[in-house]
Amino acid sequence: MKLVKVTGAAKRWYDDACGTALALELVGERWALLVVRELMFGPRRFGELRANLPGISANVLTQRLEGLETAGIVVRRKLPPPASVQAYDLTPWGRESEPIFQEMGRWATRSPRHDPTLPFSPASAMMSLRTMIARDRGDLAGRIAFRFADDAFVATLDADGLHIVRGETDTADLTLACDPPTLARLIYGKWPFAEAEAVGVLKVEGNRALAERFVTLFTLPAKVAVE
Repeated sequence: MKLVKVTGAAKRWYDDACGTALALELVGERWALLVVRELMFGPRRFGELRANLPGISANVLTQRLEGLETAGIVVRRKLPPPASVQAYDLTPWGRESEPIFQEMGRWATRSPRHDPTLPFSPASAMMSLRTMIARDRGDLAGRIAFRFADDAFVATLDADGLHIVRGETDTADLTLACDPPTLARLIYGKWPFAEAEAVGVLKVEGNRALAERFVTLFTLPAKVAVE
């Protein structure tokens, strides 16, 4: 294959042909990767993105969305009725970046500085589940709905893994309604469901046996020793 020099392109951050250098130019600015994370499970409106990225300003979010759109990672689209409003979504190529988040997540959570008690979004919680699920799932399968205050997801667990889409369903085997920090405590802290229900931060509907087995599929990786 003949190598072709690209001319007329935007100014480069790095004079380096490495793909990693180009990746940093595409998504290396502050907030850019987190914007991509929030879009991984489907389109989001501007206000929804800002609400789930505490600390980002409207101006910076606008800049990041414009940059990601120019790079071919994000696309603007009009949501179907009854919403009929503009939203942002990932392009098919943009969605191919999911393994980056998974590998970075596995690697970074080994740091002693990882604090799972900090705030995080529903999309981040779903990404965590897809990242940390055990490869050996036995024969466990089912359809699980996650309901948060302002978002909802449907997960299908089967032999191929955990497939998650944004949306509602009436056909789930199990529904968990809580906030992301509570879900993290249930999944990674193995907080008993009954205790979470007793204090009013969790509502469980459907197959409780599936719920109890589901949480056993997830563990955080061991921390790296720091000398």
